[in-house]
Amino acid sequence: MAEKTILKIDAKQLKQTLNFEGDIQDDEKILEDFSHDASFFEIKPEFVAYPKTILDIQRIVSFAAAQKQAGQNISITARSAGTDMSGGPLSQSIILEFTKYFNHIGMVSSEAGETEPGVFYRDFEKETLKYGALVPSYPASRELCTVGGMVANNSGGEKTLAYGKTEDYILELHCVLSDGSECVFKPLNEQELQEKMRLQNFEGEIYRKIHKLISENEEALLAAKPKVSKNSAGYYLWNVRDKTSGIFNLNKLIAGSQGTLAIITKIKFRLVPQTKNSKLVTIFLKDLSNLAEIVNVVLPYKPESFESYDDNTLKMAMKFLPDIFKLMKENIFRLAIQFLPEFEMLLSGGMPKLVLMAEFTGNDEAEIDARIAKVTEALKKFRVPVHVTKNEEETKKYWTIRRESFNLLRHHIKGKRTAPFIDDIIVRPEHLPEFLPQLNAILNQYNIIYTIAGHVGDGNFHIIPLMDFKDAHTAQIIPELSKKVYDLVLQYHGSITAEHNDGLVRSPYLKQMYGEKIYALFEETKRIFDPLDILNPGKKVGSSLEFSLKHIVKTS
Repeated sequence: MAEKTILKIDAKQLKQTLNFEGDIQDDEKILEDFSHDASFFEIKPEFVAYPKTILDIQRIVSFAAAQKQAGQNISITARSAGTDMSGGPLSQSIILEFTKYFNHIGMVSSEAGETEPGVFYRDFEKETLKYGALVPSYPASRELCTVGGMVANNSGGEKTLAYGKTEDYILELHCVLSDGSECVFKPLNEQELQEKMRLQNFEGEIYRKIHKLISENEEALLAAKPKVSKNSAGYYLWNVRDKTSGIFNLNKLIAGSQGTLAIITKIKFRLVPQTKNSKLVTIFLKDLSNLAEIVNVVLPYKPESFESYDDNTLKMAMKFLPDIFKLMKENIFRLAIQFLPEFEMLLSGGMPKLVLMAEFTGNDEAEIDARIAKVTEALKKFRVPVHVTKNEEETKKYWTIRRESFNLLRHHIKGKRTAPFIDDIIVRPEHLPEFLPQLNAILNQYNIIYTIAGHVGDGNFHIIPLMDFKDAHTAQIIPELSKKVYDLVLQYHGSITAEHNDGLVRSPYLKQMYGEKIYALFEETKRIFDPLDILNPGKKVGSSLEFSLKHIVKTS
């Protein structure tokens, strides 16, 4: 990834040149703010543009294309909330920010909802819940992220076990392509696909070339698809054509592409009904020897979520209990009583190595209770503590610990900061008893504090180390430890990222994961959609580990 070429123009001139209706800014405070996301990278853009209309986006894309053809190293990176942990929305050139103006919610019903990409998920869900429905693929950052970011990263979260990822809920994507033209991507039957391929424009060219690429490499692509329940690494070429139905759907490719193929301007989501009742079964493991068997005992009873967090996460929650109380927003004395079992475990030295949370939901409470009774009976043979939450407060306690562990680390550890670089690995659950001890052995080679939480039902874990970025040795540990962990993950045929995507932190490892041939197909996909490489370059393909390491923050 090449270093930037500075444009000899300021924000005011650029706004006038483009006849831009929105805002364009280049003052140092704004550029500093947009130099970061939730990752540990720091890259300063030249401009931050806030488009107000589709025409604004088209103008800036056309400008970038003309400048690139004239020899300038210019690019456009779409960004909304900036909660990405991979460096995906960072750029040396132009940031296109969507939360300021592209923040409107359109038609919503019990079955579907339309929204612009800058809408925060929390606000969209407030509208959909009026119809008793929601998009169930929200991530742990549900209170902070936008729907555009969810599509760009193909987000998943606690409900993915039952409902799948964001790609499964996209009905339509309105986009601006790299030539400045508009299009709408949606599922196509064979006749509709043929009509698209007859178009004599850039959209038609994309359909013709992607159809040809997939048809000529279908067997290799299907073989390359990671054999795990979810994956965010690379471009999902194997998902575009459904062989059973014959449906050809480029939304499956745009989802998770991190803004490298098109700029999303509107999304139409499929919604699912909200379940009325929920109960949580918590399982406390002092060792991991029976983990896979326990997971396999629970899964047939169809939990909607099956989550986990480790002893370090629980200790962190106990240490910073006042923050947990604030997040739960309940009576502090009543909450303190809820945490008595955890305090007893701390005092007795009986802290579990892993806490599992299986959530059972439905509209019939008696049916939920019946499933839970069968689960708890089936778990008796393992002789592990099992607890069924008695009320909403108690349930909320476990969810708050699980969801907020990352933020607790970010806000409280002085002199160190969170380092999400091996934060989203996944292997099949049956491998966990062998895999997790080997993973811990690798991590324990380094003098770092870390927490592990994740989606145990999928075998997906989020490992968040704490590191001192003022220490020059940190920049050496990151690629070394990444390589060791990814080697282990791929040994078990897993994926280096299940939900968080590639960005700056994992794109350099995609060739290792997929091999030369599949990576070359990713490169060709990028050329088909973005021949001038103006849309968020250096992510997915064309990445450089040297470039990424050079832009790690220098302060903690």
